[in-house]
Amino acid sequence: MAELIVPALLETLYMVFFSTIFSLLLGLPLGVLLVVTEKNNIWEKLQLNRILNGIINILRSFPFIILMILLFPLSKIIVGKTIGTTATIVPLSIAAAPFVARIIEGSLKEVDKGIIESSLAMGASVTEIIFKVLIPESMPSLILGITTTIINLVGYSAMAGAIGGGGLGDVAIRYGLYRFQTDVMIISVAIIIVLVQGIQFLGNRLSLNINKK
Repeated sequence: MAELIVPALLETLYMVFFSTIFSLLLGLPLGVLLVVTEKNNIWEKLQLNRILNGIINILRSFPFIILMILLFPLSKIIVGKTIGTTATIVPLSIAAAPFVARIIEGSLKEVDKGIIESSLAMGASVTEIIFKVLIPESMPSLILGITTTIINLVGYSAMAGAIGGGGLGDVAIRYGLYRFQTDVMIISVAIIIVLVQGIQFLGNRLSLNINKK
C-alpha cells in the first residue's frame, strides 16, 4: 500500500506548494488593489475597483471542478497537457487567486486608519504605505488567511483527483471507491486530515509569534 500512498502524498504536496505560490502571486496584488483603490483610500480608482470586484466575484462563483474543466485549454498552453499533477496546478492557482484576494483585502482593512493617515502626513508614498505600513501591520492576519488558503488547496487537490489530477484524491477515488479498497480510502482521508491539522497548527503558531513581535 505504501507504493500507492507515498507517491500520492508527494503529488499532493507538490500541487499544493506550487499552487499556493502562484495563487499568492496572482491574489496578493489583486487584494492590495481592492483596498487602495476603494473610495476615500490612498489611491482612489473607483472604476478599477468595480472591475476588479466583478472579476473576482465571477471567478469565485465557479465550482472548482467546472473551473478546472474550463481551464483545460489554458493548462494545455502552459504545461503542454491537461491531465496530471503539473497540469492541475494551473486551475488550482487560478481558483485560489480570488479567494486569496479577498483574504488580503480583509486583512489590510483591519489596519488602523490612524496609522495610514499619519504615514500620509509624513509624506509617505502609496508604495511605501503598502509595503511599510499595510502589509507589515496586517501580517498576523495575513498568515492566518494564507493558512486557510493552503487548507482549501488541499481540498481542491483532492477533488482534482476525480478528473485525473493525481494525488491522494486520485488514489482514494480509483482504489478506494472504484475498486472497493476501503483501507486505501480510509488511509488517504486520514493523511489529508493530518495534513490539514498540521498546516493549521503551523499557521496559528507563526501568526502568534509574529503578533508577539
